[in-house]
Order: sequence, then C-alpha cells, then structure tokens
Amino acid sequence: MQINLRAFRRKAANKKLVFRRFLRKIQKNPPRGLNAITAEADGQVWGETDCLGCANCCKTMSPTYSSKDIKRIAEFLNMTAAAFREKWLRQDSDGDWINKTEPCQFLNLENNYCSIYTVRPGDCSGFPHHLKKNTSQYTHVFAQNVEYCPATYRLVEKLMEKLP
Repeated sequence: MQINLRAFRRKAANKKLVFRRFLRKIQKNPPRGLNAITAEADGQVWGETDCLGCANCCKTMSPTYSSKDIKRIAEFLNMTAAAFREKWLRQDSDGDWINKTEPCQFLNLENNYCSIYTVRPGDCSGFPHHLKKNTSQYTHVFAQNVEYCPATYRLVEKLMEKLP
C-alpha cells in the first residue's frame, strides 16, 4: 500500500514538538520496562507498515557508508572502492561518506526496491533503529526519524499510548 508522503510530512510536522517533548522526558527518566514496551510496540508497528509503500528514508536521507560497506558494495558492483566513492559518494562536513544525490542512486522509484539490497549499507539495514539495547539512549534517533519514517512515527504514538 502506497503511503501519501505529503500527508505524512504534514502530520509529522504537526506532532514534531509533542513527540520531541515526550521523547526527552523518557530519555531523562526512563520508565521501568521501556525496552520491552518498545519491542512490543515495534512488533505492532511492522504489522501496520510496508516499507515498499514508502521508501521515504531512501528518498530523503543518506546512510553513512563505513569502509566495510564501501568495499562490500564496490565488489558487488565490480568496482574498486575508490571508483565507487568517486562515482556515488561525497564526504560530508564530518568526513563521513554519504550519497551524492537524493533520492538514493540505488532506489528504483517505480517500485521502491533497492538494487543493492543484499549488500546495502549497515545504516540502511538497521534503519529505523527501533530495537537498540537501551531505548532511552536512542530516543534522540527516534526524534530525528519521526519526520522521515512512518514506522517511527507510529512507534512513538504507541509509546505515548502505553506510557504515562
């Protein structure tokens, strides 16, 4: 099912401050059982969310490519790591390797499939990072991703329902 990204962005912008306030609160004072509550909510969220109906992360964000990512993907594409960096990547102000373009050059915009899915960067395979070991230390990531990822938006909504 396709997600209306324009409507999602409006909805996320309207809730941005409320969500950030809530996430700061649980970061400062994590409720008992937060990790288990997050895991339960995450399971529910993925029953409602179809990444292929969205791909907003691939359309509007860039992963950070580690040296291992670059080597693995370059080999998959039959390129050298240097040639891969030259063709597809640039360094950001922190010196990290990121995509030169948005949307991601490996995203097929007709079906939202990734052409390098089996060797995609670690940032992509872990996104949206809902189940890190200590949820309270990752609420800043949720606050960032809530505007880009409908699954993260729903996760935060569910946490707000479950937590006082």
